[in-house]
Amino acid sequence: MLPKSNFAKALNYYYSLAPYLSNYLENADARLDNNVAERGIRPLTIGRKNWLFVGSEDGGKANATILSLVQTCRNLGINPQE
Repeated sequence: MLPKSNFAKALNYYYSLAPYLSNYLENADARLDNNVAERGIRPLTIGRKNWLFVGSEDGGKANATILSLVQTCRNLGINPQE
């Protein structure tokens, strides 16, 4: 195997990440992907163009605060409208 071959590069990449991979083998609750986080922010990214112009910088901060609260409520199983 040549040191500059694709296979050698792949092995070196694996060995550099092996300590982090052991965390997933030791902890059954750890996930290898971030699908949960991506599903959580999907509604925000879909409406991004709608929120480009919220009126002012303060309006943008208020919008971000409200959206964070709504997503936190959803994650905790609380109805945000209540």
